[in-house]
Amino acid sequence: MLVKLKDHIKNNLSFLNGRKLLVACSGGLDSVALARAMHMLTFEIGLAHCNFSLRAKESDEDEVFVIDLAERLSVPVYTETFDTKAYASATKLSTQMAARELRYRWFEELLKDFQYDYILTAHHADDDLETFFINLSRGTGLRGLTGIPAQNERVVRPLLPFSRQEIMDFAKREKWYWREDSSNLNTEYLRNKLRLDVLPMYKVLAPQVLQNFKTTQEHLQSSRDLIEDYMALIYNLAISEMDGGYKIDTKKLEELPHTDALLYELLAPFGFTSWDDISNLVSAQSGKQIFSGSHRLLKDRDVFLLTEIPSEEDRTEIFISENEKKIDHPIPLQINSTEKIGNTTPSTIYVDRDKIQFPLQLRKWQKGDAFQPFGMQGKKKLSKFFKDEKLSLVAKENIWLLCSKDQIIWIVGMRMDDRFKATEKTEHILEITTTP
Repeated sequence: MLVKLKDHIKNNLSFLNGRKLLVACSGGLDSVALARAMHMLTFEIGLAHCNFSLRAKESDEDEVFVIDLAERLSVPVYTETFDTKAYASATKLSTQMAARELRYRWFEELLKDFQYDYILTAHHADDDLETFFINLSRGTGLRGLTGIPAQNERVVRPLLPFSRQEIMDFAKREKWYWREDSSNLNTEYLRNKLRLDVLPMYKVLAPQVLQNFKTTQEHLQSSRDLIEDYMALIYNLAISEMDGGYKIDTKKLEELPHTDALLYELLAPFGFTSWDDISNLVSAQSGKQIFSGSHRLLKDRDVFLLTEIPSEEDRTEIFISENEKKIDHPIPLQINSTEKIGNTTPSTIYVDRDKIQFPLQLRKWQKGDAFQPFGMQGKKKLSKFFKDEKLSLVAKENIWLLCSKDQIIWIVGMRMDDRFKATEKTEHILEITTTP
């Protein structure tokens, strides 16, 4: 196996040569074999071990084992202990997904802090087959059936061509020791159920399944490449950029065959992997929305509006003190005293300083908000104003209000409130500007 691994790296992963590599090492068979094999091939490696605090004493013993392995190999080792259950609860993730998120975030920190070039994980051919069946059961489409990539940015998986049995035979010949993870025997997890119960029987019925699976994956990837070339044309036809995201013209897509498939391919890179959710949104009423882990997809008449899910910071009310002349977040504002009243525009207003009270507020609009539009008599609800301005739902959400004691001074970038405007009688004038 060592010769095959050396040839595989030479032919397919040659960029690893001469690089500083961090091996993710749990202490289990696969990661121990990867670490030892890369060390035997004289690569410069370090070991990174995550203690997820999920198996009490066992987790601590795994950590001790990996530290001992690093000492035997005379390579650096990095360990980190996580309160995975608490993180999963706080983020509303499954324990497995929480552990994955914690692990890769920490790996990125190690790459940066200790100047490693790549992180190596020990995924192998059996993992790939299990992932295929998991994605098949979830209905994730062709994208989910093409398998685990050999490289994903700075994460590299050198053992993908090898079966679990090959790795075990290699480790036994070398008389290596490794840790057994008792949680791998828990068949409540779908992956473990496949590994322990389903796939062993499948391999009895079809002994060449792994070899044939690799061939099938190559064909699927070729199909995937063809689709991506076609989707580049569709992207230019139906997607346009807007402030804060993208606009997808579903009307144009509905003129083409396979509308649902086109939408799926357009949206899957943004985390939308449920074909049914996307399809149902096409026929839903305006205002219906669905979410991925990172993005929101909102139906607005004949278009879909795709935006990133705003962070808590982006939704926070901001206070501006009298001494602050410039802010950059969440939107750029500049406040200056002036002696002359210039032209009021969507991006520049002139305010009577004596009519406002600091600190000023920057906040999002709320139901029931009203103001007196510049140059007009009487109040107007913001909902009506936005409707008259034909703002999309996303555009409305991106609006910020500059307020004094919760009274609207300015719909920033659009219209100020007439009650706060500077006049010829104004003694203290403030010029407030924003940039688009």
